[in-house]
Amino acid sequence: MVSSWVSLLPFLVVIPVAVLARQVQPGLFMGLILGSYLVQPDLFGGVKTLIAYLVDNLVKTNNIRIIIFLYVFAGLIGLTKMTGGIKGFVNFVGRKIKTERAAMLLIWFSTIGTFNNPNFRIMTIAPIMKLLKQRLSISTHKLGFVIEVTSNPVVVLVPIATAFVGYMVSLTGTALQHVGINESPYSVYIRSIPFNFFSIVIIGIGIYYSFFHEFSHAVSGKTEDSKAQLEEENLQKCLQAYEKETPSKPWNLLLPLAVVLVGTLFLSWWDGHLQASNFFDAFIKADALGVMLEALFITLIVSLFFFLVQGFSVGKLVTHFIDGGNEIVSVILMLVLVWALSAVSEDLGFSNYIASHLIGWVPPEFIAPVVFVLGSLLAYFIGSSWGTWGLLMPLAVTLAHQAGSSLILVIGAVFASGTFGAFASPLSDNTVTLCAILNLPVIDYARSKLKPSLIAAGITTVLYGVASLLM
Repeated sequence: MVSSWVSLLPFLVVIPVAVLARQVQPGLFMGLILGSYLVQPDLFGGVKTLIAYLVDNLVKTNNIRIIIFLYVFAGLIGLTKMTGGIKGFVNFVGRKIKTERAAMLLIWFSTIGTFNNPNFRIMTIAPIMKLLKQRLSISTHKLGFVIEVTSNPVVVLVPIATAFVGYMVSLTGTALQHVGINESPYSVYIRSIPFNFFSIVIIGIGIYYSFFHEFSHAVSGKTEDSKAQLEEENLQKCLQAYEKETPSKPWNLLLPLAVVLVGTLFLSWWDGHLQASNFFDAFIKADALGVMLEALFITLIVSLFFFLVQGFSVGKLVTHFIDGGNEIVSVILMLVLVWALSAVSEDLGFSNYIASHLIGWVPPEFIAPVVFVLGSLLAYFIGSSWGTWGLLMPLAVTLAHQAGSSLILVIGAVFASGTFGAFASPLSDNTVTLCAILNLPVIDYARSKLKPSLIAAGITTVLYGVASLLM
């Protein structure tokens, strides 16, 4: 298909519809409908095209593995709630967590055991902090902000044992091959990590907001009384861990977390060690997402046995596993729509259109800042770091190579732009997951964190401009 400005249209309807509907999925669905009819502009052909994009992207191996991971992990968290794991852990740390500062420290230190996937981290720490919040006077928006700052921005900086590493290295290698560069993709990826300026800046801002600044937000149309009433209603609908009859057994949370973390690290090494030349290279050669799924299923089997030994019934375990998994269905639906929308935009020639309008008028020293700004806008529209990287990496590497700009810096800018979208966009699966757990309105919460996000993006743009002049 010939690339034209029409390829921009699906993205331009997503945010306005999402804002009007105050729901993420309608905006994505409308963008997908428009994109499908642009690809096949006839009454029934557009619908068939829409279904084809949904099905084709749903059944891709990595995508279905992500969906299985999210559902099974949410189900496992549901089991830890029902068996008293989260309640027990909260009771244990609650005796030590007496202040907001201590709660913030807990969020930051918990990254040590939950760094391998943003949604893994959010689904682990958010329910715990939701319970702790009832004992402390902490803004729910601030809790969400700090949890998110310590999720995607941190995970993308970790070079081993995450689901992101394999994907990022693969994208880097494909883009380098496309322009005829034979350098090691992992080596290039490692060297690009310090140039993910957005992650570094937003983490710094997150530390400031955590310990030195009160996180404020405007809630239109709500008085303090109505806000208090809303929180009380949310408490009444709270998770199983709130119920008085729920036992208090911290090991029912700590054991599954320990097994999944140790299992992921060991299986990552085991999966890649036969193809690797050294210990660290083994983690890169591993199929990270496949390994995480294996570790998760091993954890599920071990945990089920552990819970059965304690006397919990099979029927109750199955029911709460399914209930836990069902809580994440809205996130899964959003992911499927994001994948389909990214695919239809590529078929409409989005990347080619942008490339043809950038090459020739962007000076080499401005490639990195332009890539970051362009990628950030794209990422905000689609809310997916992986989707943004997949769309932008070939374009950015081609631009940098043709213009003679620093490849390492530009690759860092691509990863930074996707991180911005995953953090700031109301369409982000991280944001939607977090809001579902903390009972926050997605659009309202996304608006509350937009100011620090834009401040970080502005600083990041300046840093890329300065770095471009120096490199």
